[in-house]
Amino acid sequence: MKIFGFAGYSGSGKTTLIEKLIPLFVERNLKVSLIKHAHHTFDVDQEGKDSYRHRHAGCTEVLVTSSRRWALMHELRGAPEPGLTEQIERLSPCDLLLVEGFKHETIAKLEVFRAEVGESLIHPHDRNIVAVASDAKVDTRLPQFDLNAPPAIAEFILRHVGLK
Repeated sequence: MKIFGFAGYSGSGKTTLIEKLIPLFVERNLKVSLIKHAHHTFDVDQEGKDSYRHRHAGCTEVLVTSSRRWALMHELRGAPEPGLTEQIERLSPCDLLLVEGFKHETIAKLEVFRAEVGESLIHPHDRNIVAVASDAKVDTRLPQFDLNAPPAIAEFILRHVGLK
């Protein structure tokens, strides 16, 4: 499994870029998975559904399955948040694992940067950032890509992880 990450502040366009890259990888017959780190409380379940009711009644894990998909929800219930390595171990094998967030992990990452977000660049302080994608020219020695050019970014990622 090849792993490649995306780092950037909220509103920089990470999710939108990843959404455009995934079909480019899939059309090359690559099996792609993604881990996204959320910095806030989130819920994939809906209030009123049986699984939601069971989880809120105290289950640590609830697995919902059908003929089309399955989802496992795990409540930490005060336990420490698992790290990226532990979460990767939970995934089925794939060709390319994309990681959104986990800024401080030691994996190769593309920094997604928009000046209008008002934050500074991350890469001068993170040696694991190997390239930058932005909607404007950035002062860097790293490879730089136009944020609106997903095919070029996809090519770079595939070369970087050794899938091309």
